Amino acid sequence: MSPQLDRIGLVFVALLAAAAILVPVLSLATPASSPFNIPPYLVQLFGKYLCYAILAVALDLVWGYCGILSLGHGAFFALGGYAMGMYLMRQIGTRGVYANPILPDFMVFLNWKALPVAWWGFNWFAYAMLMVVLVPGVLALAFGWFAFRSRVTGVYLSIITQAMTFALFKEFFRNDFGFGGNNGLTDFKDLLGFSLQSASTKAALFSASAVALVLSYLVARAIIGSKYGKALTAVRDAESRMRFIGYRVENYKLFAFVVSAVMAGVAGALYVPQVGIINPSEFAPANSIEAAIWVAVGGRATLVGAAIGAIAVNFAKTWFTGAFPEYWLYGLGGLFILVTLFLPRGLLGLVLRPPRERAPQAETPALAIEEGADP
Repeated sequence: MSPQLDRIGLVFVALLAAAAILVPVLSLATPASSPFNIPPYLVQLFGKYLCYAILAVALDLVWGYCGILSLGHGAFFALGGYAMGMYLMRQIGTRGVYANPILPDFMVFLNWKALPVAWWGFNWFAYAMLMVVLVPGVLALAFGWFAFRSRVTGVYLSIITQAMTFALFKEFFRNDFGFGGNNGLTDFKDLLGFSLQSASTKAALFSASAVALVLSYLVARAIIGSKYGKALTAVRDAESRMRFIGYRVENYKLFAFVVSAVMAGVAGALYVPQVGIINPSEFAPANSIEAAIWVAVGGRATLVGAAIGAIAVNFAKTWFTGAFPEYWLYGLGGLFILVTLFLPRGLLGLVLRPPRERAPQAETPALAIEEGADP
């Protein structure tokens, strides 16, 4: 990364750190009548934007710096969300509609007699957080192991990542799959004993999302700035040459892909308690395509630009769906086309200086000429 991008990254981290402190303070410590008060619903909305930004940074790590256009990152995001949703469902207990201390309401409604094995352990927060990381990571490891060792690249890799998320999308729709079917998981009550409806919990989740975004950026930045990151970008730019000189290209791709999937899973886990629901629609291929649009709009291979693109596009989406509900998809498509044509470096490219051309070679010093060197 260039020094200019590093400086922008420092500003980005500082702004997130300030937001993690100021937004909860303005939401909780100021009266509702104050012009500086941030209502809880806005805190919740901003937290959702930050979760999308984490997903965008995760995608930029593999697309911007490794050349892997994954159209399946929505699946990793959704799996992390389901892991968190399962924990939240187990916390409802007897407060559910059917007051069953073990089975979630939808299982009682469908006449399930016992808790499925996949749900065991989700009454413990630590186990649920382990699954948030482990499930997307293991899926990415298994998928990447076969795809990269088979040397599937380019548009073909994008297609099979999209096929993966579509397969999960169809599977999670089934009622007998054990994850709520079409309705998904909802009606969450609390997280670690704190009500999800309280303003303080919403503020805490916003701060947690901001901290997670900072950590995701720093992890991705550390990877890109290391010797491994330099090899990774070389794989992106000249994969065949890297293979020829003896690098195990598939190992570099696999590591980045798994790390990116874990980051996406964490984003999904933070997203669910803030929106209050997780259902199979999160696996929809369109969501993964939309994440790629965020990265392209913000600026690919910048990390910060990807996060900015996610926040900007989703803010525009919120406004368009309210002002022009029938036409917002056209607006999103038009935005992508305009950025592709006129801002190939994304929004962040507006502030990034183009790389300087190499200065012409200086003339041979006069002293060297006097000593017999050719001019």
